[in-house]
Amino acid sequence: MEGVNRTRVDEFIFLGLTDNPILETVFLVTFSVTYVLTLLGNLLIVVTVASTPRLHTPMYFFLGNLSLIDICHSSVTVPKMLEGFLSESKSISFDGCVAQLFFLHLFACSEIFLLTVMAYDRYVAICVPLRYPTVMTVKVSVQLVSALWLGGAIHSLVQTFLTIRLPYCGPNVIDNYFCDVPQVIGLACTDTYLTGMLIVSNSGAISLFCFLALSASYAVILASLRRQSAEGRRKALSTCSVHFVMVVFLFGPCIFLYTRPHSTYAADKVVSIFYTVITPWLNPLIYTLRNEEVKKSMRQLRKRRVFILRSCF
Repeated sequence: MEGVNRTRVDEFIFLGLTDNPILETVFLVTFSVTYVLTLLGNLLIVVTVASTPRLHTPMYFFLGNLSLIDICHSSVTVPKMLEGFLSESKSISFDGCVAQLFFLHLFACSEIFLLTVMAYDRYVAICVPLRYPTVMTVKVSVQLVSALWLGGAIHSLVQTFLTIRLPYCGPNVIDNYFCDVPQVIGLACTDTYLTGMLIVSNSGAISLFCFLALSASYAVILASLRRQSAEGRRKALSTCSVHFVMVVFLFGPCIFLYTRPHSTYAADKVVSIFYTVITPWLNPLIYTLRNEEVKKSMRQLRKRRVFILRSCF
């Protein structure tokens, strides 16, 4: 009880990515452009999927949700990082820090679950195509997406509870550009070994288990390609290989950061960039904008909007 009655810190200070003014300018321009492209690309996919009836299928429903998650995921950390490049004081309030780590884990965990569900969807479509319409119905798709959001929320609540139950009386400097559970609990005024192990068993286990399940799914898909035509084999192999690269970009950093007890490495910031900035930017390019059906729908959507605008004037 003594620790609980100590004075709580009011804010945390970020060290950011660098203190070099030139590098800060370069990072500001680079990540600003990346963030804008992330928002525009993913928003375009959400609008296209929602407004095109023939895309109202499980696969595109999952892709639309992936784009929605990527918009939210990148918006949790990138705006605050960009603000830090423009100001000398890179600070965040205690409540703001708690909110940031809550939504970070909510969207990151939901994306991990969604990618695992998408791998299962591709497994059914490629390995048992005749059963696909009965196995992956719209109702099942909605239930799976609802379940992954619920799972992400439960995971995030657990992480947040484990963090805010600790006393924080100083220091308050975070060697990163956003609030995350491992860095924050490292500042607690008490022994955090047990809390750190709980976090590892939670976040680390989810990341590792989903990665293994997803890898097994892709392995079965690749093994089944021997029964398909050369063209079908080529298309499936191309799609699966590119998707797996994106999976590594998301799961790799999560496994690296959350499957070990808290300790700070110089590579942590660089690794974090991949799943908070790079992955949300690349996902629409890899998963959706290479898809001919989606590109055709976008062209038709653009023509329809142009026609409507001309009719108005």
